[in-house]
Amino acid sequence: MTHPQPAGSNPPTASSPDEPTGHGGFLEVLLAFLKLGLTSFGGPVAHLGYFRTEFVERRKWLDDKSYSDLVALCQFLPGPASSQVGMVLGLGRSGWSGALAAWIGFTLPSAIALILFAIGMSHWAGVAQSGAIHGLKVVAVAVVAQAVWGMARSLCPDRPRAAVAIVSTLLVLAMPSAVGQIAAIAFGGAVGRWALAFKPLPAAQHREYGVSKKTGAVLLGIFAVLLALLPVLVAAVHLPALKIFSDFYQAGALVFGGGHVVLPLLQTSVVPGEMSNEAFLAGYGAAQAVPGPLFTFAAYLGAAMPSPLGGWVGGMILLVAVFLPAFLLVMGALPYWESLRQRVGVQKAMAGVNAAVVGLLGAALYDPVWTSSIHSKADFGLALAAFGLLVYARLSPALVVMLAALAGWLFAL
Repeated sequence: MTHPQPAGSNPPTASSPDEPTGHGGFLEVLLAFLKLGLTSFGGPVAHLGYFRTEFVERRKWLDDKSYSDLVALCQFLPGPASSQVGMVLGLGRSGWSGALAAWIGFTLPSAIALILFAIGMSHWAGVAQSGAIHGLKVVAVAVVAQAVWGMARSLCPDRPRAAVAIVSTLLVLAMPSAVGQIAAIAFGGAVGRWALAFKPLPAAQHREYGVSKKTGAVLLGIFAVLLALLPVLVAAVHLPALKIFSDFYQAGALVFGGGHVVLPLLQTSVVPGEMSNEAFLAGYGAAQAVPGPLFTFAAYLGAAMPSPLGGWVGGMILLVAVFLPAFLLVMGALPYWESLRQRVGVQKAMAGVNAAVVGLLGAALYDPVWTSSIHSKADFGLALAAFGLLVYARLSPALVVMLAALAGWLFAL
């Protein structure tokens, strides 16, 4: 739907399909996400908090509402939500090369660390239990709390939306699974569509990412063909490496709820045929101790497998396998999502969904972020200090992360 322009205003400039909509380059996007890939501990919810601080507040690549719309889209899709958000942020800044740069920068640091861990596991024993790593987990509490605080102020400005956020939190806590998350988002959309009084946004404020519907349809078609064809090829040619690639592609394509949910599927694929359960769990522990997306656990599994996989080649192959469906899905769905949400009814529903996303973050702040990180008064004090440094002192998240790691190391001593 189009809306009339106010008198005296300039018409919005529309991006051509498949053209970059931002003003940066490959290197700018790569360096921005590399910093996050080296410092973003705490899982996908914390990653979304880091992204918001870096790209909404600091760099101003997009506004809070566009960011929350993007988070809501990625919550609907299977795969690693934070990585999908990052890919689209890179796309919006620098086109297709920016999407690749965002994925490389955010993913490779943890993938490389986990491949090294697989190659020299005996030298990395005890890293996941170190005081410094615990400090990094504690700072995730502050990052998520900052995200909840900031997004609640901008996305829940009235009582109905505040109520949606609270009810969504309760729904997710009562149903701690992907089902609860989807139910909360659906609830927010229904309330927004039928109960909110919402003034449509001017056309100039709609976020475009430069992906045409034709391109989106092609990408969704590739996703579906690979999902259907890979198991058929596996049955026909009986290649062990192809079977594992197919298993990892299906895991990335069909799992809702983030990295933790994908682990049982990956375990079924590789234990006991390719590795022992002990080796699998050792890698899982290491994955908790590195920054970036938990889906990079696939790199560890690929590196730890016997020939023809194994080492750097096996790690990178399975890393691509588990992330490829996420890329195809989010890029394919993006042009249709943007078109739909320009309708007034969809905008009203999205206002409710945005409030529900705040509720999702609030629930995750408690479980798993708080419950897995705060075990003592010292932990609470460190989280509170980190929150103050982020919100009131406005220090760089990277600096706060380093200070928290140092504090955790000192506490352990």
